[in-house]
Amino acid sequence: MRRTVVLRKQAVGGFGLSIKGGAEHKVPVVISKIFKEQSADQSEMLFVGDAMLQVNGINVENATHEEVVQLLRSAGDEVTITVQFLREAPSFLKLPLGSPGRSSDQSSGASSPLFDSGLHLNGNSNHYAPFSPLSPLSPSANEARYEKRWLDALPLPLLLARVSRYSAGSHKLRPNSLEVLAVDADCPAVLQFCTATESTDWLQSISTNINDLTTENIKKANKYSSPEDQIVHMGWVCENLLAKDSSHLHTYKFLVLKGSSLCIFNRPPVSTSDWEQAESIHNLCEVLFKAHKLWVAEDCWMQAKLFRGQQQEAELRDNRALCFNVLLGHGQAHNYSVELGSDLSLWERAFQTAICMEVQRVQSKTYTCSSQGKVLRFIIDFESGFTCTECSSKVVLWRYRFSQLRGSSDDGKTRVKLLFQNPESKQIEMKELEFANLTAVLHCIHSFMAAKVASVDPVFTAKKHLHTS
Repeated sequence: MRRTVVLRKQAVGGFGLSIKGGAEHKVPVVISKIFKEQSADQSEMLFVGDAMLQVNGINVENATHEEVVQLLRSAGDEVTITVQFLREAPSFLKLPLGSPGRSSDQSSGASSPLFDSGLHLNGNSNHYAPFSPLSPLSPSANEARYEKRWLDALPLPLLLARVSRYSAGSHKLRPNSLEVLAVDADCPAVLQFCTATESTDWLQSISTNINDLTTENIKKANKYSSPEDQIVHMGWVCENLLAKDSSHLHTYKFLVLKGSSLCIFNRPPVSTSDWEQAESIHNLCEVLFKAHKLWVAEDCWMQAKLFRGQQQEAELRDNRALCFNVLLGHGQAHNYSVELGSDLSLWERAFQTAICMEVQRVQSKTYTCSSQGKVLRFIIDFESGFTCTECSSKVVLWRYRFSQLRGSSDDGKTRVKLLFQNPESKQIEMKELEFANLTAVLHCIHSFMAAKVASVDPVFTAKKHLHTS
């Protein structure tokens, strides 16, 4: 509905309103703020979000911002404007959706927390001049000076924070938005963006900031820790679980690779007592990391495709591509997912580094086994390889180097067959052993062999220490 309003120029602040937009931006000129200097009888018919249609009878529906400004400047002490509320205005004015009206921050004269920039008059806190051609842009030395200020609507500390494209505890993607959970917050803050591209850019920026802060925090902690208790990496992951009814459940965990252990927390450990509250702790030599490398290069995660419709979103549910498995020594497996391909790469390097550091620190692991009714000791040694001895007399029954292992097979329960090549006869020799903790032994063999390869790999060695220097 069109309305015609007569405005009189005020002593301070011109006509007492601020405008945005114009034909050069392909949007109409819209009233973005109304200030208390504008008297109630003149402003009661004006609303933030009103589009200007006419100024003193001149049509301005297709006018540029500067053209409207010039008309208002030349109008004298009184101007007649015709307006109509534009329901599409809130999106480009950065205003909340809803019915037209004057918000409390507009009536008080304070700057909007919704990124509406402006100028404050120094020397008189009761007056506010908008950042608009309607206000004097070049005050003389004797006049009040202008200062631009930004106000934070919601500060979010990013140290140990979590950012996600998914709703908490759900497999549902948030369209064009993210949620950020600060370490001391009980519920996440949701950040809404205009486009999928904006959402992706902010996801990468926030993630980078969180990782940088985490790195600095780790370096500080490691200065006061012993060499055997260094933190290699830590951060948030989403654990993907399968319920009894075959539905998918998602919960967030905080993983820490520290010293000899993989520690799993429900919340980031901040105080000394928090470190004692781990949900579970596992020996790194008996942990196996497996990544599902299905991401697009350089984090070009095509979110535009993710948010084109509910049908596509349904297709993506429970099909998170950025996943990795952590297989534990007692046979249990955890499936985790992350937000970015760079996060997945970082976790893969971190696990490799932490496991190799632990193997080189302990140098050897010994397991009790049996073969043909005899109780034996199976030793995995970083320098000498595999050795089997009698448990009581410690007599060496056989010894092979890592390079002589040609293959293996197991029954998935207790028994394993190791195939070694005799260096002299070149024949394959099979050794069958039985373990009570077979999975842990197989993972340990994998860890020691990977560490052995890494120790002679110059590329890996150059990238080895992530946060320990």
